[in-house]
Amino acid sequence: MGAEAIAFDLAVELITKLSSFTLSQIGLCWNVKDDLHDLKSTVSTIKAVLLDAEERSVTSQLVKDWLEKLRDVLYDADDLLDDFSAEALRKDLLGGNKLTKEQTHSFKDKIIGRDDDKAALLKLVLEFESEDNVYIIPIVGFGGLGKTALAQFVYNDEMVKNCFELMMWVCVSDVFDVKIIVENMIKSATGKAPDQNLEMDQLQKQLREKIGGKKYLLVLDDIWNDEWGNWVNLKELLVGGAKGSRIIVTTRSSKVAKITSKCQPHVLKGLSDDDAWSLFKEIAFEQRRTDSTDSGFVEIGKLILERCCGVPLVIRTIAGTLSFKETKNEWLSFKDNELAKISQNECEILLTLKLSYDHLPSRLKHCFVYCRLYPKDYVIRVQTLVQLWIAQGFVKQFNQSKSLEEIGFGYFKDLVERSFFQEVVEYGIGDMRCKMHDLIHDLAESIAGAESSIVHSNKIASKDGEKCRHISINPSLIPLFKGKKLRTLLQFPNKRVPNLSDETWNFVIAKCRCLRVLELYDFDFKMIPRSIHKLKHLRYLDLSCNENLKSLPKSIYKIQNLQMLKLDWCDRFEELPKKIEKLVNLTHLGCEGCNGLTHMPRGIGKLSSLETLRMFIVDKDGSHGGADLSELSGLNILRGELRITNLGFVKNAKEKFKATNLKEKQHLRSLVLEWNRRGDDNDANKSLEDLQPHPNLKELCIRGWRGDAKFPSWISLLTNLVVIRIWDPSNVKHVPSFAQLPCLKELSITDCTELEYMDDNSPKGGQGEAQSFFPSLKVL
Repeated sequence: MGAEAIAFDLAVELITKLSSFTLSQIGLCWNVKDDLHDLKSTVSTIKAVLLDAEERSVTSQLVKDWLEKLRDVLYDADDLLDDFSAEALRKDLLGGNKLTKEQTHSFKDKIIGRDDDKAALLKLVLEFESEDNVYIIPIVGFGGLGKTALAQFVYNDEMVKNCFELMMWVCVSDVFDVKIIVENMIKSATGKAPDQNLEMDQLQKQLREKIGGKKYLLVLDDIWNDEWGNWVNLKELLVGGAKGSRIIVTTRSSKVAKITSKCQPHVLKGLSDDDAWSLFKEIAFEQRRTDSTDSGFVEIGKLILERCCGVPLVIRTIAGTLSFKETKNEWLSFKDNELAKISQNECEILLTLKLSYDHLPSRLKHCFVYCRLYPKDYVIRVQTLVQLWIAQGFVKQFNQSKSLEEIGFGYFKDLVERSFFQEVVEYGIGDMRCKMHDLIHDLAESIAGAESSIVHSNKIASKDGEKCRHISINPSLIPLFKGKKLRTLLQFPNKRVPNLSDETWNFVIAKCRCLRVLELYDFDFKMIPRSIHKLKHLRYLDLSCNENLKSLPKSIYKIQNLQMLKLDWCDRFEELPKKIEKLVNLTHLGCEGCNGLTHMPRGIGKLSSLETLRMFIVDKDGSHGGADLSELSGLNILRGELRITNLGFVKNAKEKFKATNLKEKQHLRSLVLEWNRRGDDNDANKSLEDLQPHPNLKELCIRGWRGDAKFPSWISLLTNLVVIRIWDPSNVKHVPSFAQLPCLKELSITDCTELEYMDDNSPKGGQGEAQSFFPSLKVL
């Protein structure tokens, strides 16, 4: 316990030294700034000790107590340091000091060793003749065996898809609420969530209309409820399907299986030795293919595998950990010194999984545990998760050539490779999503302890929350929460809560001065209090979907730590903050769907740290005093998508278009150019040539361009383009062929009523024949 005691003494000394400073000292003398730098290093040292001590905290109550005290002191020290850093930044800004500041990955889950299980289930789903119209098939097995993966294996089979008129998938988990299940069934069936204000009888009517007389397949994933009455209430709503309808239930409980179905459940067992080795080998040796034939590694690997009990989740997680260990001695040490402590018992799976957590690099531990704030079965947006990590200071930028978001995504990829996330799917540029297995979520919850909580009841909200630093909360409970040292306030479930504006802001401003993350979307806010600037630690502010919000208070520019400001889909939002250039740390400005915006504020071009700006609106007549296109010139680290609107109104278009400097924005992946209505200056319609993007661009969309000139010459240089969309009525009579763009998968030309032909200037091959024609194009 010596290291922990020393760390605690260091932390106390740190608090004492910090308390000797006053805010007025900061910026007046450089020796104070030097002291602050040294103190930040001390904080990092203490954090490292804290993480190293976690491995022993499971068995030693004494260490647990020390760690708890150390965490509290460390949090206080961190907040004080943040106060001083913010004040130093404010002084620099007042003094006029100049402060400047994806390619994406795809992952695919593989299923090994479940072909026989799939075949057995397919027979029950497709061939078995039941007396009942709706036949229920339970899949039973303890956590981590792959019940959900097997159900997906069957659900996605082409024969199954062709057999049913309607297919639905609903995650149930801990809370068996019939109304929520019905809402999710409707959402799965229609692709759209039902109105949140509907009563149960209205929802039942919708559901019966949707499934009545249809042959449907429903998966109810991860049921825990073993109360007969609750199940009967749900089952009564499901019997209206046509003959041959099927319900697949996955559960860990044989009692649940008996309640839900009269048939014999399909009991899932551990993988066979051969299949277990195939899965282990594929992951553990992924980084070093040659080791899979090294008899030493193979021998140790098979001994380790014996302790995994054939459980796929455990095999994946342990193998993922070993894949980052380079030597046989490290593998042997893992087997003898840690894995040996875990008995071969189903109940010990969580402890086995924790070994993989213990072996995570320290930079990943906080990131993983933070995910405890998401409810089970929640579909996590990866970009948002990474931004939350950044806001909490978990992501460190040692390499200036990479952005924090790139580094954070690297953290996520590392956790995926260690099997801490699953079902990773990429839907488009910047839109990757994933889930956590229930047992992995249990692991994060057990490690987080009292520091993090999902607050979904009055009882939890009214508990003493002084030690709680991170919460996700039912919005109606926010004013009831007792904690005062929150660093994170997220809202779940995602439901609008009207008439809570004043109570919510009073709580936040008065009691949550340490907040770094604040998420209050869809609250029906009309105004934000001027006192919001008192949240000086704030890094992440999400006010999206507040459709009656028209502006932010002028004082917002004083939150100089702010990194991410999200105002997306605030439909009536009219004006971004003046003095926006004072938000020198801003990296993400979200204003997508802000249809009331008429311009961008002057000074936005000074935000040299800005990485995300999805929309730039040209001031139509200049009456608003907005920024002109030249402010885009220096924003060369912009990433993801950039949409520029009202281009038809630009005066001196050739000069202004060239000033956007788009060809230097090498990180942009999607560019949308919108002319909207015709402007007064017709040369704006002919200047595509001066809007040349960087060749890295993946997606180009052109809307309402009315120029009669040729398409720009740079089109042929965009060899990485995957998507081209041209739409809205225009004067365009011909377009290039685009046929030789090697990566082009989607070409969409819509409502171009004047279009007469596509150029055919294809280069010829050596034999006089045309080279490959649309080599990657997909027919949609």
